[in-house]
Amino acid sequence: MADTDGIREGHSRIPKGALVLFIGLAAWAVWYIFSFTPKFSGWSQGKTYEERLSSSKAAVKEVPYENPYEKDPKAVAEGKGIYEANCAACHDAGLKGGVGPDLTAHLKYGESDRDKYISIFSGREGGMPGYGAQLGRDRIWKVLAYVDSVREYGMKP
Repeated sequence: MADTDGIREGHSRIPKGALVLFIGLAAWAVWYIFSFTPKFSGWSQGKTYEERLSSSKAAVKEVPYENPYEKDPKAVAEGKGIYEANCAACHDAGLKGGVGPDLTAHLKYGESDRDKYISIFSGREGGMPGYGAQLGRDRIWKVLAYVDSVREYGMKP
């Protein structure tokens, strides 16, 4: 004895907006899977990392052994500004260290211009990030010209 009061279920359709959204999300999911699954696209995070690392190593191989801006007062002044903006937070404005090591003392990874350049360009384990992409070759050399002027010639920071 089911009394339905004459109510019948009519034919109801999915709203068009919901259908378009569903199809769009399904298409995006298929694209994403084919774009970022190594089996299909060949892309992988490790491969991207290795490519960036090899380009960084290639850039370091081309580094000259001496600082081209070492005796240039204009470059030293520009290097001071770059140092204050990027390095002073860790190495102190007076180069005496803080979070980072003292730059007026013996340097752990070498004291040649090339060694210091590589330390800034590529970074070092234990907290020194690489600044190669951010600063570029010339700006790193200018920072080193400033640091060397303070270290070797006793200029005030």
